[in-house]
Amino acid sequence: MQKKERYKLLIEYFTQHFPEPETELAYSNPYELILAVVLSAQCTDKRVNMVTPALFEAYPTAEALATATPEDIFPLIRSISYPNNKAKHLAGLGKMLVEQFNSEVPSTVEELVKLPGVGRKTANVIVSVIWNQPAMAVDTHVFRVSKRLGLVTKTAKTPLEVEKQLVANIPQELISKAHHWLILHGRYICLARRPKCEECPLTHFCAFFQKNFPNIPDDPENKVGGV
Repeated sequence: MQKKERYKLLIEYFTQHFPEPETELAYSNPYELILAVVLSAQCTDKRVNMVTPALFEAYPTAEALATATPEDIFPLIRSISYPNNKAKHLAGLGKMLVEQFNSEVPSTVEELVKLPGVGRKTANVIVSVIWNQPAMAVDTHVFRVSKRLGLVTKTAKTPLEVEKQLVANIPQELISKAHHWLILHGRYICLARRPKCEECPLTHFCAFFQKNFPNIPDDPENKVGGV
């Protein structure tokens, strides 16, 4: 199957079944989202959502966070992965937002990546979710799912290479949605160790399934899967 056809089938399925996907991180404004995304690195959204209410209450604004030290922040995020580093990132992030960005979360990837704890993936999440920009954040789920489905070439070895190929093949107006489609599919169906192929509605065009289970008849109409 040609790659172009795989993209067509992917978009057809998700636009029909999940037309308005959303992040699972709980937030009410750009400031809260950037804190949540920084905390979510190598950590589940469920765990982050358990921690952020107390963090947001203690530091409801960038100005409040700018007054905090890593030692102040650490007890609030103790259960998050890498809490020491993330406490330092958040303390520095608050100060930089106030001192360099007038306490506002920047709206461009180029500015966002200047903030402590914010890499390209985090920046892409922010501009995609908040400003609906055509940015594709490639985390481990997106990387895995896009490779398994055959949406990107085998030579795409880095998140940036995968990002470029996905952006080149998905209509601009759907890129921010496709980011969520791929993440959620990887989180609940296309698991890293044991993908739930028996539930997956995408096996009729999945390169991984076709290679590993060539003799299993596939009928996507009988699948409950999705995200």
